[in-house]
Amino acid sequence: MKKRHKFAMFGSAALLALSLAACSNGSDDAATKTPKLPQTYSASEKASDKANQGTLKIGEVSDSPFTGITSPALASVATDADVFSPGGLNNLFATDDNYKIVDGGLANLKLDRKAKTATITLRDNAKWSNGTPVTAKDVEYAYEVIANPESKSQQYSEDFENIKGMKDYHEGKSDTISGITYPDGENGKKTVLHFDRVTPAMQYARNSFIWSAVEPYEYLKDVKIADLVSSDQIRKNPIFTGAYKLDKVVEGESTSWSPNKYFWGKKAKVQHIDIQVLSTSNAVAALKAKKYDFLKGGASGADYPKIEKLKNYQVVGKPALSYSYFGFNLGHMDPKTGKQVTDKNKKMSNKNLRQAMMYAIDLDQVSKKFGNGVSWRANTLLPPVFKNLYNSKEAGFKYDMDKANKLLDDAGYKKKGKWRVQPNGKPLEINFAVASSSATVNATHKYELQQWHKLGLNVKYTSGKPMEFNSYAAEIQKPDQKDIDVFNGAWSLSSEPTPTQIYGQNAPFNLGHFVSAENTKLMNNMNNEKAWDDKYREKQFKDWQAYMNKETAYAPGAFNLSWEPVNKRVKGYSVKPSNGDNSFSNLELTQTEVK
Repeated sequence: MKKRHKFAMFGSAALLALSLAACSNGSDDAATKTPKLPQTYSASEKASDKANQGTLKIGEVSDSPFTGITSPALASVATDADVFSPGGLNNLFATDDNYKIVDGGLANLKLDRKAKTATITLRDNAKWSNGTPVTAKDVEYAYEVIANPESKSQQYSEDFENIKGMKDYHEGKSDTISGITYPDGENGKKTVLHFDRVTPAMQYARNSFIWSAVEPYEYLKDVKIADLVSSDQIRKNPIFTGAYKLDKVVEGESTSWSPNKYFWGKKAKVQHIDIQVLSTSNAVAALKAKKYDFLKGGASGADYPKIEKLKNYQVVGKPALSYSYFGFNLGHMDPKTGKQVTDKNKKMSNKNLRQAMMYAIDLDQVSKKFGNGVSWRANTLLPPVFKNLYNSKEAGFKYDMDKANKLLDDAGYKKKGKWRVQPNGKPLEINFAVASSSATVNATHKYELQQWHKLGLNVKYTSGKPMEFNSYAAEIQKPDQKDIDVFNGAWSLSSEPTPTQIYGQNAPFNLGHFVSAENTKLMNNMNNEKAWDDKYREKQFKDWQAYMNKETAYAPGAFNLSWEPVNKRVKGYSVKPSNGDNSFSNLELTQTEVK
């Protein structure tokens, strides 16, 4: 799924992404094989001091402006993560290449299963880009923002309630979170989280129990939490902990950066970075015109052959922490409790109807036509990058129009004229919400409509056409989407795959409002005491994937490679997880202009 309408994950959870642009063939009978891409690139020429005094130029591929929310606790769209990435996204922990937390980041983490604690110790030279120290209070304040309903953060889920006192704070019964303490005071370097239990997920970065980013409390404390998301401190003059500081932001269009002299890690060598939003349709032409050193955000899979052939660019990539999906509106979120509620009387509540819609579309053929090996039909709601947890035995929804028709016939959706009607004989009109994207993605959605029409289902676009992405994101995040029955989207995931923050009862990102006792049980089992046994934990993840396919409240769309073309004047480029904190400070240039 490349080109995502993502809801993304910064410190832990997920981010809305543009729906993946094209699928490709990962199946055995696919015509195009998935390419094996290097994870690093470094130009053979020596770096030039004169070139490093210039500007590194990055294109953010997106058909909508970025929203401009710099706070990891408040952001929900992946384009924001991309355009503010030189600032480091206030990341706390270093990882190895399997995303396991290791010492050496902005802070170190020590888990104590017996004491049921996590101790986060900031390095002595940890500072914000305005020169002020990063403190224990900055670690704690992120939890206050996420768990306060007035912040409208999308990152909260019941997994955070494993921290003692978090549930009371979230429900307004307490002004503080009792389970977060400061051994050396709020201005010290140590923060201790006290849990009901320590879980296996906590060993990995961006897990759903420990937030992996800090928020600058002293800089933000005079802003009410409800006003943070619109404040100048977040949108116009934010501060960061990473290799670069923000010099300028043009709303929705571009960001400009220069080295952060207070960065604790390797000092940046390139003196200027510019990131500009670039439409999907212009990506190939912009590379041919030598406008950018590399692209972020994800070019269309349909453009991969053209980009791969460009002599002055090397494509770098890795298995993506993302997938696209189809969601069905099965309920609403109770604004008083913040909990998702499944309504058995919803239009899409019949499982046969949901499954029939999935069997009616041939995602393998879409992949073969547009994917070019960099994306392919997904079979579950967990991407194969998580090798031991991914359920490769699940078939997913392979095209079968006969089966689709039988499912509807058996459930009583009989044809009355051109269209099928509900089992009660009333007309059935299904509203399909998608975000406008590349020509390939838009064509794919037209195909989906055509297939559903062949099935006898009267499916129409919500609002009559694909929606501008930010409008789409706002619409599907409403507590009760009365004009949406089915939607297509994508998740840019955390590097720890526990799905509670997307599909949990308390998760704002559970956009289809699906809740069941079995779903909750399986997700809880992923991190109970037995889950310290790897085989047991693997089984819970695989059983959950099978269960979600069976229920089809959400259905898998596409998996993909995360790939980026890198200009051959760039040295030190890497997408390896272990290079995260220094990914920008490692970069150098060999000549003054893009090759």
